Order: sequence, then structure tokens, then C-alpha cells
Amino acid sequence: MGGVNGGRLMAGGLAAGVLIWLMEGGLSLLYVEDMLTVLTSHGLSMEMSPTMIGLTVVVSLLTGLALVFFYALARPRLGPGPRTAVIVAIGLWTSGWLVALIGYHMIGLYPVRILVAWGLAGIVELTVASVLGAWVYREA
Repeated sequence: MGGVNGGRLMAGGLAAGVLIWLMEGGLSLLYVEDMLTVLTSHGLSMEMSPTMIGLTVVVSLLTGLALVFFYALARPRLGPGPRTAVIVAIGLWTSGWLVALIGYHMIGLYPVRILVAWGLAGIVELTVASVLGAWVYREA
């Protein structure tokens, strides 16, 4: 059993991260108006300055790297391929997105319909990105 292939990890993570960023931008069009309405009702805004846009890129790339990193770790136990990539995506979605969505629900910041839309968008993004990252990744 070989070690983690660092170069392919970076390539797969980059591919997954870029896809997450693009999908997040596209899928957010489905709920951005509702989100802005809610934020405005709480006296908050969502101004997307260049710094904020840069942070969305960084977070997406870190998420893509995490997906492929955990895929590389799971691969020896679960086997290579899309099945393992989907398991990793579900695991990260559950420990990240779902926990955050429950927190938003607990403080009453967003209505459930927006949280459900975010949850569905998140699981789609992570699953597709994880499968892409796994396809790019190869063992050392």
C-alpha cells in the first residue's frame, strides 16, 4: 500500500474546489433573494466585496482539498472509485453543512425552507466535487 500522492491530492482538491465554487455561485441563484430578504429583516447585509469573493474562493478550495484528502485516506479501506467518494462527501456534509444548518435553525436566523435549499445544494455540490476529485486523484 503506497502513501498519499501529494501532487494528485492537490490537483484533485483544486478541481473539486473550483467546481464547488462554480456550483455554489450557480445554485445560490435559487435562494439568494430569499436570503437577502431575511438578512435585511435582521438589519444585516451581504455585500460581496473583493475580499469576500476571495474568501469564497479560499473556502471552496479548502473544502475541495478536504474532500480529496479524506478520499485518499478512505480509499485503502473502502476501495477506489465513486462509491468511496460519495461516502466521503456524505460524511463531510453531515459533519459540516448539516451541523451548521442545525445551528442556523436553532438561533432562528433563517427559515427552514432556505436551510433545506442550502442543505440540498450542499450535498449536491460535495458529492459531484468529491467524485471529480476522486477521478483526478491517483495513488503514489
